[in-house]
Amino acid sequence: MEFLDALRQALDPEAVLAAGKGTASYLAERRGLFADRPVLAVVRPADSAGVAAALRISAEYGIAVVPQGGNTGLCGGAAAAGHDEAIILSLERLDRIRAVDADNFSITAEAGCRLSAVQAAAASVDRLFPLSYAAEGECQIGGNLATNAGGMNVLRYGNARDLTLGLEVVLADGRTWNGLRTLRKDNSGYDLKDLFIGAEGTLGIITAATLKLFPAIRERATAIVGLDSAESAVALFGILRAESGDSITSCELMGRQPLAFAITYAEGCAEPLPAEYPWYLLIELTSSAHEAELGRRLARALSAAPAGTGDYRIADTADEAAAFWRLRNGIPSAQKGAGASIKNDISVPVADMPAFMDAASKAVRAACPGVRVCAFGHIGDGNIHFNLTRPETMADSDFLAEWDALTRRVHDVVMTYDGSFAAEHGVGQLKPGEVARLKDPVEQDLMRRLKAALDPSNHLNPGKVVPPAGD
Repeated sequence: MEFLDALRQALDPEAVLAAGKGTASYLAERRGLFADRPVLAVVRPADSAGVAAALRISAEYGIAVVPQGGNTGLCGGAAAAGHDEAIILSLERLDRIRAVDADNFSITAEAGCRLSAVQAAAASVDRLFPLSYAAEGECQIGGNLATNAGGMNVLRYGNARDLTLGLEVVLADGRTWNGLRTLRKDNSGYDLKDLFIGAEGTLGIITAATLKLFPAIRERATAIVGLDSAESAVALFGILRAESGDSITSCELMGRQPLAFAITYAEGCAEPLPAEYPWYLLIELTSSAHEAELGRRLARALSAAPAGTGDYRIADTADEAAAFWRLRNGIPSAQKGAGASIKNDISVPVADMPAFMDAASKAVRAACPGVRVCAFGHIGDGNIHFNLTRPETMADSDFLAEWDALTRRVHDVVMTYDGSFAAEHGVGQLKPGEVARLKDPVEQDLMRRLKAALDPSNHLNPGKVVPPAGD
């Protein structure tokens, strides 16, 4: 094929994998909703110049380009749409740390660097890169930025967008914008990097980023608390922020159902407290100072806990703290043991979390009696994984057939609280219909105009994020 021959001539011999020749892993997809979509090839450039060449040639031949990082996403953003001639452009070979500047508290990494590798490079100079979540050993920093990933430490450090100083981006026509600045202040024009963060590769392909570093953590204190209600959890969160000197890094809310799934199906998980509670908070305080006495601060804050707070345990050792985190991190995989699940990644204002979960639970139970609500998430930023597990007497296939109807019910409740139906995992090709249904028409028009301006031929990740006009 002439197009593939042009790619082979422009790139190195390892860069082009024709369809069917070692490409199966690139066509996989975490949820299985968009797996095995056919593509012409998987293209694996070794550097940003190779990415630019691939985009120039693809634009010339009218071939769609689907950028792919670690392929850990849950909304199909890194999978082919299945209705266009397309290539998957893997960033995995762009895996170099270009610079680490401890004095400037910054690091420059290529898009294919695994998140864990960026964390390790920061630690090698006694610094912290705080973006962290369960897939950090597999996901890549380019994908983290393309979806504006959040994770466990958003409360203290913000989303990926908040951690970014500059970007290098290859545009749809193959030109490269070098915005790899280490400045904290630059008001010399539009802040272009924010166009590409969270855009899921629909406006340009991120090939490198300069990121913020922080002082290394010297001390931490971790606790798990049982609570009678979600309202008590929100009240306790406010007290903890005030009484701890606002040193909370993570504050994870877990319902009894997801915790029970982790205890039953996840390896190494056990009951954390003597009694069972409807809700739990997993709390972690951190400090870059020695002798910050975080354990004492945490104990003092918990002693002032509001009514509805039950038992709690403050970890005495790192192993005990790890056991608490194993419960939280074990929930997503543990759900599989309980049967088919429908996952909803949403956000609402923190104060509205209890009311939302009550209203949404009633809505899905009315539509599907016996459905098991598996709600957990980041209480500090209002991000709830409002997941649904099939009723025990229902077949997986019958439950999954209700995906759209149940998801719409959840999203409708979200919007009554001025929330978001795509909080952490992005839109991908799973949710453009909800963008069209629920987003403000003016906002949709602005999104389409940006897409048309930066990718007029619509060959960068088509079918993702932006709904077609008229939807």
